Amino acid sequence: MPARRACKAVAVQSGAARPGAEAASGFGEGGSRVDTPRDEAKTFVEHLAELRKLLIQTLVVFIVALGVSFYYADRILHRLEVPMVRAGLGRPMVLGAGEVVHVYLLLAGAVAVGITLPVFLFQMWRFVAPGLTPRERRIALAYVPAAFFIFLAGVAFGYFFIFPTVFRFLIRLGAQEFNVQVTAGNYFGFMMNIVVPLGLIFELPLVVMFLTRLGVLKPAFLSNMRKYAYLALVIFGAMITPPDFVSHLSVTIPMILLYELSVAISRWVWKRGQRENPENPVAN
Repeated sequence: MPARRACKAVAVQSGAARPGAEAASGFGEGGSRVDTPRDEAKTFVEHLAELRKLLIQTLVVFIVALGVSFYYADRILHRLEVPMVRAGLGRPMVLGAGEVVHVYLLLAGAVAVGITLPVFLFQMWRFVAPGLTPRERRIALAYVPAAFFIFLAGVAFGYFFIFPTVFRFLIRLGAQEFNVQVTAGNYFGFMMNIVVPLGLIFELPLVVMFLTRLGVLKPAFLSNMRKYAYLALVIFGAMITPPDFVSHLSVTIPMILLYELSVAISRWVWKRGQRENPENPVAN
């Protein structure tokens, strides 16, 4: 009996000497699990490991999409040759076997990027979702499919409207003084330089709407930065297009119009938030 009392006294003293020991060990009364800051917060290395895992999954999807696109590259090629045939040039020529592989990889890669885009956006949402509030999580997830379809709309606009117009104009201009012969590499490279950037630029209003809803971006800031934005868009348009004035205009003018549309959308979202919650315009 005295030995048992001594053991109990030692146990009580050790428990009193270590307040919060249960929380530090991660278990509460009855052996139940207690969440500690160590459980909730991940280290920088753990975040990198998770990001690496998500990127590897996205890469696997891209490789599979690339393989499927390469298998059907001949059908894609025939469909994309239509503007050249309508311009009266027939089918494009190649200057060697290496150019055939280059063209097939170019087309398959572009299609694979389009297929992989929604997967990449969803994986990025999964990565940042734990750090967002439930409202921010819902908003961000809703923008994933919208971003994909807007990208497709930009690509379609570039392929059906901008590219044929620019291509026919340049061919007619060159035919006045030269015998125009177009290789497959030049033709499809020129197409991708116009179509893919337009698909990405079409995302600008959606990005602005998203950031305005979160309160990160304000319409006044976009208005004040207009002249700098114009300059940046002109420089960007010159970088992604071939070195001719018409191509620059064909990409730069839609970008400027999209920027103005983004400013208008930002004002609309901001005013709507003010009407619904005057104290916090972006609360809704």
